[in-house]
Amino acid sequence: METIIRIIEIFALVTGVAYVVLEILQKNAMWVLGILTGAACAFSFGVQHVWASMGLNIYYVVVSFIGLWQWKKDGAQVGEGEIHIRPLTPKVQYISTLVYVIGLYPIFYILKASGDPAPLLDAASTLLSVIATWWLAKSYLRQWLLWIGADLMSTWLCIDTGQWWMAVLYAVYAASAVYGYFHWKKRGKVVS
Repeated sequence: METIIRIIEIFALVTGVAYVVLEILQKNAMWVLGILTGAACAFSFGVQHVWASMGLNIYYVVVSFIGLWQWKKDGAQVGEGEIHIRPLTPKVQYISTLVYVIGLYPIFYILKASGDPAPLLDAASTLLSVIATWWLAKSYLRQWLLWIGADLMSTWLCIDTGQWWMAVLYAVYAASAVYGYFHWKKRGKVVS
C-alpha cells in the first residue's frame, strides 16, 4: 500500500506542476488537470488522516467544473491567449475575511477531535485555499497572494506529516504563485 501511496503522490506532483503552469498561462485545460490532481491529493491526504486537506481537494474537483465554465465565459471577452482579470470588490473581500475568521476555530476543533495530526495548520491552510480557489475561478488577481500563504502553510503541513512529495508540490505551488501574480498583473486585461 505504501508504494501505491507514493506513486499517487508523484502523480499529483507531476499533474500539479502542469496545473500551475497552465494556471499562470490561464489555459482552460488547467481545470481538467485540477480534477485529476485534486482526486490524487484527496486520496493521499485521506490515507494520512489529514481530513480538512482531503476535503479541500474534493472541493477543488467540484470548483474545477465551475472554474472551467467561468473562464470560458470570461475568455470570450478578451483576445485569444489574453489573460482576463475581474475586479475584486470590497464586498468579496469582506465576505471572504468573514468566512475565514468565523470558520477557522470550528474547523480546528472538529479536526482536533477527529485526530488530525496538525489541526490548526490544516484548518488555516484549508480555509485560505477554499477562498483562493473561489477567487481563482473568478479570475481575481489577488488570488495569487492568498495562494502564496496557503501553499506555504500546506508545505509545512506536508513536512510535518511526512508527505515529502506533496511538500515539494506545495513548495512549487508557492514559488509559482509569486511568479503568477506578477505575470497576471503585467499581462492581464480587466473584464466585467
